Amino acid sequence: MCIMRQPGNSRLFCVCTVDWLQSGRSWQAAGFSREVVRGLSRAFVVRVIRPTTFCFTLGRPQGWPPGSQGNGVMATVDRWLLPDGIEEVLPPEAARIEVARRQVLDLFQSWGYEFVVTPHIEYLESLLTGAGSDLDLRTFKVIDPQSGRQMGFRADITPQVARIDAHTLKREGPNRLCYAGSVLHAQPRALSSSRSPIQLGAELYGDASPSSDVEVISLMLAMLQLAEVPDVHMDLGHVGIYRGLARAAGLSGEVEQQLFDALQRKAIDEVIALTADLPQELASMLRALVDLCGGREVLDAARDRLAGAPAPVLAALDDLLAIADRLAIRFPQLPLYFDLGELRGYHYHTGVVFAVFVPGVGQSIAQGGRYDDIGADFGRARPATGFSTDLKTLVTLGQAEIVLPSGGIWVPDSTDAALWQRVCQLRSEGQRVVQALPGQQVSAAREADCDRQLIQHGEHWQVMPLAS
Repeated sequence: MCIMRQPGNSRLFCVCTVDWLQSGRSWQAAGFSREVVRGLSRAFVVRVIRPTTFCFTLGRPQGWPPGSQGNGVMATVDRWLLPDGIEEVLPPEAARIEVARRQVLDLFQSWGYEFVVTPHIEYLESLLTGAGSDLDLRTFKVIDPQSGRQMGFRADITPQVARIDAHTLKREGPNRLCYAGSVLHAQPRALSSSRSPIQLGAELYGDASPSSDVEVISLMLAMLQLAEVPDVHMDLGHVGIYRGLARAAGLSGEVEQQLFDALQRKAIDEVIALTADLPQELASMLRALVDLCGGREVLDAARDRLAGAPAPVLAALDDLLAIADRLAIRFPQLPLYFDLGELRGYHYHTGVVFAVFVPGVGQSIAQGGRYDDIGADFGRARPATGFSTDLKTLVTLGQAEIVLPSGGIWVPDSTDAALWQRVCQLRSEGQRVVQALPGQQVSAAREADCDRQLIQHGEHWQVMPLAS
């Protein structure tokens, strides 16, 4: 058994085997009283890691850790224990996130992207239109008590923004939109991931050229530079390469999915078996996707090994080459990694796919791609490309100094009209002014982070340093 705490989280994480979980002696050997065990049984949330291993999270009950005071009964835990993967953000971290949000949205605006706000909850058929089965599995669902229809809390803002472009705004030319808001996931992306990230992103509609992909990737990298996220590297791929080869091979839906899964795992033996009955040239090209991964030289190798591919595959490769060349000009120091077998979002994306990684983080910190088909589901087909990130992750990883307002002016509790006018003047100038409540003395000013005070001199109120 292993007990640990996630950084910044009050919950405790326990990992144990099934045998350990079922053994009362094991609980006692770990120092748990029988009362504590009964309390834990009402609090833990179990997740299967392996067939014989479980992970569960628990609050810190009375009597934890073993040997502390208390009887261990967790009758009140549910009153304050947050669901697994759901966090509250406290000062000053909440202020840092808000400052970063404003800075990033200002950056997006400087590139011509307009801000939109989408609803937190919608009718399910609208929320999931064109989004694929993955989003369905990640969406919390409820019944609307007014209409009786099923509704869902948004798990991804991207499809909502696509609907705004295709169905609401109905602009003819290119359209640039951006967004920032909380989303809710029924299932986390990874074992310790948040289920309530703050999704932030930008989308460009109405242009199918690689120039649009280059623009949104460049904006994503500019965002990471603004946050000063260190040591980033980017993965680039193109789902059109595999899709074109699979269609040329005439694969059934079942075999195409099996081959897709094998390529994601780089399982060359399975790929060979699944392509054994195909024409030799097509089989060879599909198998090549397993090891067509690495630096810029991969694109040159793909030119040779996929030379006989259908026209859509060659067009996809040309697009990827054009995007890579332009990114190399704009960001010459950026490490680029290419993986032609990387099919992230295969059932959703239609073209280039990209993701940014940093050392020490086991999943992408920003990702995106082209998804030209989604507009058709809203009655108006529109080319589309964009990216998204989690704002909380961005702030955590970024090294940019986020300056928060500090200090303030303490004002006594008074009904003096001149004092009120002075307070309004100071606030209009951007000063932070905290007025005392009845019974509060100047000594409370320090707790309110005030370093100055308003003192009356004759008919005037003047700002003076707070007495130490």
